[in-house]
Amino acid sequence: MNKFTYDTPVGKIHIAEQDGKISIISFSPIKSGIITETPVIKKARLQLDEYFKGQRKEFDLPLLIDGTEFQKKVWQALMTIPYGKTESYKDIAIKIGNPNAQRAVGMANHNNRIIIVIPCHRVIGSNGSLTGYGEGLEIKQFLLDLEGGN
Repeated sequence: MNKFTYDTPVGKIHIAEQDGKISIISFSPIKSGIITETPVIKKARLQLDEYFKGQRKEFDLPLLIDGTEFQKKVWQALMTIPYGKTESYKDIAIKIGNPNAQRAVGMANHNNRIIIVIPCHRVIGSNGSLTGYGEGLEIKQFLLDLEGGN
């Protein structure tokens, strides 16, 4: 695995690639791997830069999505939430055909290893409130404000 770290408006973002695909985008440091900026990591950084400047609303990156079948269903559903919009955990549970799986949807969000590109920050509580975000509610609010203003 290759990894590289960049500064962004919300702090350092760590990006990893494996077999030519993005496997991790995280605010938390990536413990293992070789520090090198590969072409696909550089592409991810450029797209994230455009996102933070309000110039990119969709990502076009090869992704290595590793998780359970349930998690993958949730993450695929997250990628259908349009830029600047939000959906509730219940909405996502219904979308994947399991309306009682709201808590499990929350856990899948928590285990999302490709933040922003798989937009778990766009999932909110049924009452419209900001709820858990592993990177902190301040960052979630920043991302939602960024998208709402563009």
